[in-house]
Amino acid sequence: MNYLAFALAALFLPLAVPIRNFGLTTQTTAQAPVEAEIQRQRQRLSATDPEERRDALMKLGEMRRAAASRQAVVGLSDGSPMVRAAATKAILSMPPEDSVAALLPLVSDKDEFVRREVACSLGLTQSRKVTEPLTNLLLNDKEDGVRAAAAVALGDVGDENAVVALANVLSPESSAVKTKKREKNVFVLRAAAKSLGQIKSKAGVPALIAALSNEKYDDDVRREAAGALGRIGDPAAVQALRSAANSEDPYLSQVAYESLRKIAP
Repeated sequence: MNYLAFALAALFLPLAVPIRNFGLTTQTTAQAPVEAEIQRQRQRLSATDPEERRDALMKLGEMRRAAASRQAVVGLSDGSPMVRAAATKAILSMPPEDSVAALLPLVSDKDEFVRREVACSLGLTQSRKVTEPLTNLLLNDKEDGVRAAAAVALGDVGDENAVVALANVLSPESSAVKTKKREKNVFVLRAAAKSLGQIKSKAGVPALIAALSNEKYDDDVRREAAGALGRIGDPAAVQALRSAANSEDPYLSQVAYESLRKIAP
């Protein structure tokens, strides 16, 4: 019996080696097309047509691989604003610290569209290292779209260090820090209110209450403030929410009522 078992093992042993090698070969073969595609798109970044360069960056970004994103970094210094803007998303598969380091120089880009896309991408990294540059954009950039993007991004990051700036933008009278001029853009105000709700710091409650109670504000801003107060859940907001629940605006009334249920069921 022992001899028979040995003979059978010897018979099948040669078959095991090619099987193992076949598995390794398959893995290597699977990697090869990916690497080849990365290099193909990298070469397209040297094309004279900016549309082709942008398309190459989008393809690299869609691969969701760090190796592809590293090849896309060159697009951040492209002469075309639309190519630089596409590159801000294409590099996000790198580790956050690498993405942040690559993106920060474009915070002061001369093109509004690029600065806006940079702000969005910095928020997607969720790195607290971007709080200060995003705050600077929120408070100082001349373009409404850039300030709104910075406000949204600060909510994505969720750093409590951004609360003072967001509160100051939303309701300067409730903040000890004064800006150069009062924010008037509705989208910026809404984004600031929403981000305060995402961060969920009670330090943002006074500004949110002030915005909710300010009948001069656009109804969309007041609704966003009511929703943010519900997410934070501070009982200090109950009185203001009860007042808003009786608003003639049915949408504001509904949001305020839902927030009240979260705070005081």
